[in-house]
Amino acid sequence: MRIIDSLLISTLKFLPKWFAKPFAAPYVAGETEDEVVKQIKRINKKRMSATVDILGEHTKSIQEAKLITNQYCDLYKRIYQESLDCNISIKPTHLGLDISIEEAKQNFIKITKTAKMYSNFLRIDMESSNVTDSTFEIFKYCKQHYSQVGVVLQAYLHRTLEDVSKLSSSDGFNSRICKGIYKEPTSLAIQDQNLINENYLNIAKRMYQMGAYSGFATHNQSLIDDLLSWIYKEKVPKNNFEFQVLYGVPMDGRLEYLVDNGFKVRVYVPYGKDWFDYSIRRLKENPNIAGYVLKNLFKKN
Repeated sequence: MRIIDSLLISTLKFLPKWFAKPFAAPYVAGETEDEVVKQIKRINKKRMSATVDILGEHTKSIQEAKLITNQYCDLYKRIYQESLDCNISIKPTHLGLDISIEEAKQNFIKITKTAKMYSNFLRIDMESSNVTDSTFEIFKYCKQHYSQVGVVLQAYLHRTLEDVSKLSSSDGFNSRICKGIYKEPTSLAIQDQNLINENYLNIAKRMYQMGAYSGFATHNQSLIDDLLSWIYKEKVPKNNFEFQVLYGVPMDGRLEYLVDNGFKVRVYVPYGKDWFDYSIRRLKENPNIAGYVLKNLFKKN
């Protein structure tokens, strides 16, 4: 399967977008704001919350970074006008971190003030380990201006448990916990999936001990079972956490089960014109996704 995955990745970027689109379509909620709003409403009707993300990263132009910033501000307004149960998640390099951290801070603070204006929440997403410290710096900067700002922690990084202890010292610390999808060296990241899951649980427990709010972002059913076992055993209040999944990933009825049992569920919804480049980058970062998408592309309904 790895040979097929590698072959697909190496050829996909040279093929027409119409050929590549089926690989992204189930997992991207369209290209326009109207399209994503329609999908968010559908998610809300299922009693689930949403987090929306405009696809894109590694912006190189100051003008483009400011344009994207304004799009996010407009999106907050649209969420408010439509009374959607939805917040926003943003990658720092999408707002100009590759240009400079000051450029990213300037754009993030504008969005932070807009989130505050509409009483919404802002999630600052995490990317590869070479920008982890810069991302935390941006997070702390935004947090000084508005309390409802959160960040993302990656369970495969060796440093994350220590980061939890440092960051949770601030009031109202809120973090999405994910495994991490970027290729990292063994010196920085755990490679074994079982050990990553173990660290994930330890991070969740540390977050709870520190009085922080967690978003458990995972599609791993066994890990969800382990989280639920710990939650029930320790009687963790349901308002201390939520479960999060990516838009379009099959969960075999687990999300409906969680909602029916009183747990908060949030769906991460990406959209935008950059779906092609985004998909290619994701495939390069994690070749296993190619086989997963290929399998679902030809899966019988």
